[in-house]
Amino acid sequence: MSAILAFHAPIGSTIAWSDGTPRPLERFTKKLAAWLTNNGTGRLIRKQPGRCMGNLSLSASFTLHETDFGARGVVAIRVHRTFSLESSLHFSVIERPAIGSVRVFDRAGEDAELVCLAPHRQAAEEWLSRHGYPRAVLEEVTADEVGAAVVEGRAA
Repeated sequence: MSAILAFHAPIGSTIAWSDGTPRPLERFTKKLAAWLTNNGTGRLIRKQPGRCMGNLSLSASFTLHETDFGARGVVAIRVHRTFSLESSLHFSVIERPAIGSVRVFDRAGEDAELVCLAPHRQAAEEWLSRHGYPRAVLEEVTADEVGAAVVEGRAA
């Protein structure tokens, strides 16, 4: 699927991206590292509409959370990938968030970023009490949202 269809997936979906080339053997470390740049999976955490700044026009984009690095429960580095809708990579929705799960956003509004996808409201509130996002917003995944993705042909 194109980047445009990935952009319309529900926030919290797991999305894979690929350049279509086969994975090199593990012994070719440089080739493998280059391949991993253009092939991977992540959770959709943010969508940004296109915008204009003077003469500059920025395409709409979406951000995927790829992985975290750290130790003993402390995240030291968080890896995010942002893709333009003009990307030539191929995207596919691996999994959509379950109906009834709860998204925790760091703030309200268009620039909000998903910080946690909890299985239910109680788990989301418990997570929030331990992680301290003072302007956090909770949003439940509804059947209407998942149903819209299926009707529009965006189902995984």
